[in-house]
Amino acid sequence: MNTIHPSTRREFLKTSGAIAATAAFPHIVSAAPNSETLRIGLIGCGGRGTGAAVQALNADSNAVITALGDVFEAQVEKSLAILRKQHPERVKVAPEKCFVGFDAYQKVIANSDVVLCATPPGFRPQHLKAAIEAGRHAFVEITLGVDAPGVRTALAAAELARKKNLGILSGFCWRYNHHARAALEQIRRGAIGDVRSIYATYYRGDLTSKYHGEREPGMTDVQWMIRNWHNYTWLSGDVIILLSGGHSVDKMSWWMNDVMPLKAVATGSRVYPAEGNTFDNAFVVYEYANGIRGFLGCRGQARCHDDNSDYITCAKGVCTVNARGAVIQGDTNWRFTGPVTSMHQNEHDEFFASIRAGKPINDGTRMAHTTLMAIMGRMAAYTGQEITWEQALNSQEKLVPDFLDWNTKIEMPPLAVPGRTKFI
Repeated sequence: MNTIHPSTRREFLKTSGAIAATAAFPHIVSAAPNSETLRIGLIGCGGRGTGAAVQALNADSNAVITALGDVFEAQVEKSLAILRKQHPERVKVAPEKCFVGFDAYQKVIANSDVVLCATPPGFRPQHLKAAIEAGRHAFVEITLGVDAPGVRTALAAAELARKKNLGILSGFCWRYNHHARAALEQIRRGAIGDVRSIYATYYRGDLTSKYHGEREPGMTDVQWMIRNWHNYTWLSGDVIILLSGGHSVDKMSWWMNDVMPLKAVATGSRVYPAEGNTFDNAFVVYEYANGIRGFLGCRGQARCHDDNSDYITCAKGVCTVNARGAVIQGDTNWRFTGPVTSMHQNEHDEFFASIRAGKPINDGTRMAHTTLMAIMGRMAAYTGQEITWEQALNSQEKLVPDFLDWNTKIEMPPLAVPGRTKFI
């Protein structure tokens, strides 16, 4: 298994220095002549999946959509209509290539060259594994799983992709944001000295926009849960800590040169009652081998202060990065003044260019590590205990059932109570 273990202080300094000396960003290449048409298949036809499909088509003029899959037929039809409106001449999805059901992902993979995995996170390790084993490139939305067994599956898939020269593009899209890249380059050049601490926020409103209405008569538990997947840990992993906070944790890992923390402690709870078993707030403290600490604050509550920023405190100044831009204040004062572009589009542009060049981007390992880092934070918040990297990686807690159909009975853990909920 290809994984990074936390380092001693001496190893941390040696490793982080070596990484800082290398290129900061994924391969940025120009596309080779695109004489071969790339077939794109979409697994998970919600808003994010459909958006990713549009961006994939925008990225490569000789790519076409050939297959769609979802567990709900209405989602397939809705996505297909949007895609045909956006790119009517390049959506070549015959009726028999619209797949519905829990095995739809297998059929999409069989009819694609590049697979877009955009289902709820609980399904993604299985879908990525199948795509790579079938020799397909894959885009995977965040996060790459909801538990340690899923992360271990994803790590094995990333290693297999490396051996097969297949690409894996991560939905942790901030690493493809131009002003975030520029800020990181300033820090790595030593503009404000070494990183001392990181405070990453994802304070957002509540998730009522994701609510799909009242439960219809005859709807099974599994149907209802997948409709409202953000409320359930087996599907989302905890949308506030893993998905919202996952973006922030991925940037934190980026600022720390992808050296993983030793351990985490956290607080968290659900303040506003809701169906399911996820928290609506958490605060996680990650400790690294060199004594640096990273702080993650995340919340999904209405009528509260919103903020989605990174505050990187260095020896000689502070760097702030958010959607509005990037600013450094200190011994060196700097502000990003370049053009504003879509990081969601940037990542697909670079991914398809890398495939055409025969050097596909493989974000799989670092995406799995970031996912595990977020899971470690959830484990610490749910149990109230200090959780180490090794504990998180080797955890035997398995949230996703091995077999699933519409009538599967889900053994859903109750809402966690810190100090009472046990680490598994």
